[in-house]
Order: sequence, then structure tokens, then C-alpha cells
Amino acid sequence: MFRVLFVAAIVTGLVSCSTVEPISLPNGVKFIESHSPKDDEIGVAYNKYQLDNGLTVIFHEDNSDPLTYVNVTYHVGSAREEPGMSGFAHFFEHMMFQGSVHAPNDLHTKLVDAMGGNINGGTNSDSTRYYNTVPANELEKMLWLEADRMGFLLPAVTQEKFEVQRATVKNERAQRYDNAPYGMVWETTSRAMYPPEHPYAWPTIGYVEDLNRVGLNDLRAFFLRWYGPNNATLVVGGDFNQQDALNWVAKYFGSIPRGPEVEQAPKQPVVLEQDRYVTLPDNIHLPLLQMSFPTVYVQHPDEAPLDFLSQLLGDGKTSLLYEKLVKTGLAVQAGASHPCQELACTFNVYAIANPASGASLSDLEGIIRNTLDEWAQQQLEPQALEKYQRMFKADTVFSLESVAGKSSQLATNQTLFNNPDTVAYDLNRYGSVTPEDVKRVFSEYLVDRGAVVLSVVPEGQIESAAKPQNYMLPDALKPTDAQLAHSEVKAPEINDSFDRSALPPTGGPIEVTPPKSWDLQLKNGIAVKGASNSEIPIVSVLLSIEGGPLLDPKDKAGVAAFTAAMMTESSQIRSSEELADALESMGSSVRFSAAGRSTNVSITSLVEFLPETLEIAEEMLFTPGFTEADFMRLKQQKLQLLKNAETNPKSVAGQAKRQLLWGKQTRLGTPDGGTLASVQGISLDDVKAYYHANYSSKMASIVVVGDIQPSQTKNALAFLEQWQGETLALPEATAGVTSHQGKIMLVDHPGAAQAVMVVSRPSLPFDATGDYFKLGLVNYPFGGSFSSRANQVLREQKGYTYGAFSGFSGGKQQGNFSLSANLLQEQTTEAVLETLTLLSDYAQQGPTDVEIENMRSAVTQGEALSYESTRQKASLLRRIQLYDLADNFSAQQTQIIETIPNEVLAKLAQQWMDPKQMFVLIVADAKTVEADLHQIEGWTVERWSVK
Repeated sequence: MFRVLFVAAIVTGLVSCSTVEPISLPNGVKFIESHSPKDDEIGVAYNKYQLDNGLTVIFHEDNSDPLTYVNVTYHVGSAREEPGMSGFAHFFEHMMFQGSVHAPNDLHTKLVDAMGGNINGGTNSDSTRYYNTVPANELEKMLWLEADRMGFLLPAVTQEKFEVQRATVKNERAQRYDNAPYGMVWETTSRAMYPPEHPYAWPTIGYVEDLNRVGLNDLRAFFLRWYGPNNATLVVGGDFNQQDALNWVAKYFGSIPRGPEVEQAPKQPVVLEQDRYVTLPDNIHLPLLQMSFPTVYVQHPDEAPLDFLSQLLGDGKTSLLYEKLVKTGLAVQAGASHPCQELACTFNVYAIANPASGASLSDLEGIIRNTLDEWAQQQLEPQALEKYQRMFKADTVFSLESVAGKSSQLATNQTLFNNPDTVAYDLNRYGSVTPEDVKRVFSEYLVDRGAVVLSVVPEGQIESAAKPQNYMLPDALKPTDAQLAHSEVKAPEINDSFDRSALPPTGGPIEVTPPKSWDLQLKNGIAVKGASNSEIPIVSVLLSIEGGPLLDPKDKAGVAAFTAAMMTESSQIRSSEELADALESMGSSVRFSAAGRSTNVSITSLVEFLPETLEIAEEMLFTPGFTEADFMRLKQQKLQLLKNAETNPKSVAGQAKRQLLWGKQTRLGTPDGGTLASVQGISLDDVKAYYHANYSSKMASIVVVGDIQPSQTKNALAFLEQWQGETLALPEATAGVTSHQGKIMLVDHPGAAQAVMVVSRPSLPFDATGDYFKLGLVNYPFGGSFSSRANQVLREQKGYTYGAFSGFSGGKQQGNFSLSANLLQEQTTEAVLETLTLLSDYAQQGPTDVEIENMRSAVTQGEALSYESTRQKASLLRRIQLYDLADNFSAQQTQIIETIPNEVLAKLAQQWMDPKQMFVLIVADAKTVEADLHQIEGWTVERWSVK
């Protein structure tokens, strides 16, 4: 049943990285296995070792780009926490960035930033991971850093750092949960699904009450229990010498003592005897209904058929839920999913109501239940299942494009399954699913089974829930006295035969080569720029039509975006469902979008299916259906989503920022998707008129990246040569507004859990080697990285925010500077004062010599990470094409970075980063922040309305 696709091409790209030369094992290191996928399999090659202290080490070589990825994954997430002590795993993810004995304070992030690398961490219910991508010559330094925080973190953890990160975690919770529309859905569902003592009953980020209750020694005890090398997997992927890497691993990690033994946690799926109806009031416009059924656990034999069941019921335009709910206009969105965790999984069906239809959540529940009953009576044809099996295989290939993608899968699979490469295993188990399997799991897990039925309703409208609440969420458990640490917790001593305080050297120079590109022109003049890459058998085509939202008629803002949305619906030949089905059957995509100054058609395909995919793109581009039914459905969805956006403080801040920069009545001051008033006024005739006037070959250009040569490209794109059109005049640049400079503009958002702060001003349009480019260098030390001034002070030192970053953004005609951060409302005034001080000091004094040297190193070395993925290559070529740059413009940039005088950077900072030339936008509950904001000396506070 499962058609074998493109195996030979894939194997060449993914498994050519196994060890060729034998490795000499350092003392304390044991070889476990060398793995390469079989000739007829897709997979990832690796070598696996284990240290005497239990650390598992996995190497995957990929020399295609001069970069190295380092991942340390600990088998501890929120599921390893004790009831009443939630959030510890996530809290320690934060603490691991606070410095260790030999890399104190923020040295870890500063070093990675100076390398031009990327650094981050993540916590889920089952694991915590720390990952870094750096130039290939910095591997030893990264291993030294990761080993130091594994073995020497606790002595560097202070009460001050603990309190700052506690505040930062509270900010993160407010930003992602409390202040985000629908942000409490999963926490509420988990509390209703699982008993209070179940490991999945509490959120990964933890409860604020638990974070407030515990002390520093509780956190230290948690670290010693779970962060030993025997509970960790180290993966190194990319361009490196395995012998050197193994020697360094043995040196830096070998002396770290084992932690307590860790046993596999028992699987804990649950069964609900009856439906549990729960109501969640939220600051939203669109009500949401979600039904969640408990199922199995990850890699259970029924996981794969349940995954396919979720896709058949609710994935895309060919699903039953789309047909019954979205196509009919009753819902704005609807779908199904089957997320799986190590200990338990859930099957979720959801619908976001369209209030204009008059359908209630009770109506939606009835339709969902009827739809499930209807599906139970239908026969599942093998070809319907085979489509999703092909999609699964295509998605698997795409996920293995980057070193990070492959290496992170090795780390996760080793941690959860003790088997780093499960690609072939997964492809086999998903490819072996039969229609009978899918029907069986439907009957077993959804029919006559209890579910958590969650109604998310607007504040004050509890009566609009699907049914009255019949289940009260249990109170979260509190820790017993015995669970808490009552004495100081100390880390064990580690004795080394070398000086750990010595910073390892950078390796030899690496060569960074931008992808070689080629150019051709179609017969009708369309320029094509491409780059050939045979690592994996995929092709990406980006067709850009200049104009986009800039060409929206007056008072019709959003027409370009609406037209692009209509292009993805029916054609004159096939319905939207038939088009979607054809694309999904190949694992391909054709997407239209309009933003900024262009309409874009993004096409991705496996090489095998490129001709068929381009035939569909041709049909969609040249024979759009533009039916009244599609138009009215999309319009209702758009209007309801715009109303819902008004409840989201971040969306409101984005709209207010545009208005303050460019003026309310200008095109740039209006969202690309339009406003409620403008979209309401758009007709189907407007859409047709925009298409015929502005989809012109004379405004088009193309970028192609992937496993394809120029001659093949010209043949593949020959269908575009029939396309004609005129050269269009684009509007002149919009002047920036200066009347708000030196003011705090306050947008009242009653009930907001956080304040959204944006500090901004108009600035320069894009250039590759002029002042705009140099302003990016100026900003880098201030707000361009994790270790920049703004983030270090506002997040790491003060705990005002989860993150504060800034940057200059520019297009062809204008640009702007923005610094943004989400703040706890009670700290808004202090954070604004600190931000203004930071900007003022930077404008007056400029970056320090040390900051400039770090910037030079970071930006030049960071180029090693810039060209790995198809998306990165396409972005580079599009920039060259859009701005008519020389192919070697990056070499010119490197020359500027290395030679630009410090005083030039200081002068640019003085000219462009003075806060008095900016406005401060605050979106918050005005009654909470306004009085204090008025106390900021030298700044006036004005109310602003986005209406």
C-alpha cells in the first residue's frame, strides 16, 4: 500500500555521514554502536558512545556547511516534578543560562553571540534541551560551556539570580498564557483531563503559587536529582572531526559524577467515564469549543492510526470537519489533532465559532458529534489513507533538511526510546496502517468515551457555553513539608587534572562560501535567479509580483491580501477541495500571500512531483475560480478574525505602531490585511479587478532553490511564458510621522494581564552597504542578541520582561527602528524609565570598544550559519534580486564590518537612537499604569485609539 518514494536520492543526502576512519577511544569512553540506514531506508547516520558516568554521546557528521550543532537533552520535564512543586524543570532551563563557576554570569550567551551562533533551550512535559549552533571552529568551546553548566552550575546560583529568573518566568507565563487569547486552553484541559497527582495535570511553566512558594534550595535539590550525566544525551552534529570531539567530550564531561539513578516513568494514559464540561471565560471575540479524548502514549501501536484519524477528520479542506463547519460558514476554523507525549496522548477536535452565522457552541458540538457518527458509517477508501501516508513521508524528508533538524531528532529519540534513529521505524509503522486500523481506533477511543468538552467564551458570557459546567477543576496540590528542602544543598566536588577556567581556543579558520547562483530569463522577460543543491530531493519556487498591498485602492485596504486568499480557493477547473487533495497527495504546497510591497506565490515540492505541482500552480495562477460562495465565506472569516484581533494586546500594539509611524489615513498605517471597515467594503468585483490589473508578468520575478539545474528550471517554468501584463506605477514613499516624538502614547486595553511596550521611530530604507546596513551593526550590541544591553538589563538583571530586543527594519522606500518588550503591568513605569535611560546612554556614548569587537566577530562568523537551509538560500537570492545587489555583496559587507571606525558607529547611534526622537507605545489596562506613567519626567502621556 505504502508507495516507495524517492529513496535513492534521499539516502544519498542523509546517510553519507557515517564514520570512515576508526576512532581511538579515550579513557572512560565506551563505544556503543555505529549506525547507517540500509540502502532502501531513509534515516540519519550516527556513532554512539557512553562515558563511565553514564552520559550518552551521539555524533552525526554532515560536512555540507561549516557549522556545528550541539544539543544536551536531559530526561526531565514537568512530568518529573512533584505535585505542588510545578515549574521546576522550566525554571531550571532559565537558571542554566545564568552562568556557572568557570563561565560566570552571562559569559555563555556572550561567547555564543560573539561566535555569531544561536543558543536556546526548551522544556516540555518529558525533557529539557539546550541547543547551540555555532561555526565549526568553535566546537571545543561549546563542549566546555555545556560541561561547565552540567557540572558546575550550582555553586554559581545565587539568591539574586533566583529572584530575577523567578520574575522572568512570571513574565513569560503572563505573556504566553494569561495575556494571550486562548492562552489557558491547554492548562485548563489538562487540569480537567488528569487527576491532580498525574504528571500531566499541571502546565510545564508551572503555577505562580508554586513558583512563589519554593526557595533556592528546593531548586538546587531538583537539579542534583535530575541533571546528572547519566540522565543526559549529548548530540554533536555537523562539520567536525569525530576523534577531536570525542577527546574533548571525555576531557570536559568525564569527571562529572553520576547523579541518582533514573528509571523510566510508567505510562499513564487515563480513561474518562463521562464527558466533563468546563467553561473558560477569556478576553476574546470568537468562542471556541474543544473536545479532548484521552488515548494512548507515544509509540503505542495505536498512535499512528490515531494520527491519521485526526488528519482524515480535521486536516485541511478535504476533511469532514472543514466541510461541515468551515465550508458552511458556521465556524472560522475547525480541525483535529492527536498530540502524543511520553506517558499519555489526547485526541482533540476543535471549532472556532463564526458569530455572524448565529451558530452557538452548543450547535457546533451537535454538528461535531453528528459528523463523527457520519464518519463511522462511511467506508474508508485506501487511497484516502495513502494520501496522508505520502504526506507523512514527505514531511519526514523536509524535517531532515538541516543539521539541527537531524540532530535534534537523534537527541529526542535517544532520550525517549533509547534509539537515536527511528525514522525508518516510524515510516514503517505509519506506512503499515490500514483503513481497518483507523476504523478500529475510532471505535475504541472516541465512540462512547468520555471527553473534556471545553467552552472558551467571551468574558461575561458563561451562558454561551456548549453546556453548563458539570465538572469543577480540582485545586492544585500543595507540597508536603517533607518535600521541601530545609537545609543548604551543595553540589559534589569535581577533581580535574586540567585548568577548567582556561577558555578553549577557537579552531582553525573556516571557509564560508555563499551558495553559487545562476540567472536566466523567460521569453516574456521574467528574471529567474536560482541555486542548485542536491542534498535532499526538494525544490522551492518563489514567484514574487511587486506591488501587493501598496496597490490597494483607496478605502479598500486588504484587497491584495483578500485576492491572494481567493487564489488558494477554487479554480475554474477544480474546487478548492480537489486542489487541496491533489497537492496533499504529493506532499506539495502552493501558497499565495500578499504583504509589504509584493504578492508572493510559494511553491514547494519533492523533485519527483515537481511537474504535477507546477501544473496545479499554473491552474491556480491563471484560472482562479473567484466564486461568490468562496468570497462570502472568506469575507466572513476575515471579519471575525479582525474582530478577534482587537482582543489581543500584541495585535493592537502592532496596529497602533503602524498608525503612529505613518499616520492613520495612509496605506502603511493600515494593516496589510485591512481593517474591519475596509474589508467590509470589499466586493468580489474588487478582487477580480485587483487580479486583472496587478497580477502582471512585467512586475514578476522568480527565485528557485533545490535539486534542479538551470536547464531543467527553464523547461519547468515554460508555462509562465504565456503570461503577459503591463509595468505598473507604484506609489511614492510615505513620510514618517514626527509629531509623536518624545511622547508616551497609551492605548487602553481593559483587563490586560501585561503591558506591551514598543519604542519606535521612522528610519532609513534598506541598503546593503550604506547607512542602513551600518545601523544594523550599531544596533547589534544594544538589542540585536540575547546578550545585548537591552535584554541583559531588562530581562536578566531586572526581570521586567521575558525578552527585550530591538532592530532597524527597512524596505525599498522606508524603514523604522523598534524596541519591544512585554512587561508585568505593575513594573511598567520602572521598565519604561530603564529603557529610556538605556537608549539615552547609548545615543550619547555609543557602543563600547568591547561591544564593537564582539559585534565584528559575531556578524562575520555568523555568516557560517546563513546559507544552510533552502529557506535561507532563497531569502539570500530574493534579497539580491529585489534590491539589484551584486552577487558578492556579502563580501562587501564583511569588509565594512571589519574596517568601519568606532567613531562612525558612535555617530550613527547619536543620530538614530536618541529616545527623544522616538515615541513610547504602551498597550495596557490604563487604570493600572497611567498615573505612574505621568510621573516620568520630560515625557508627556497621551491616549491613543486605534479606531
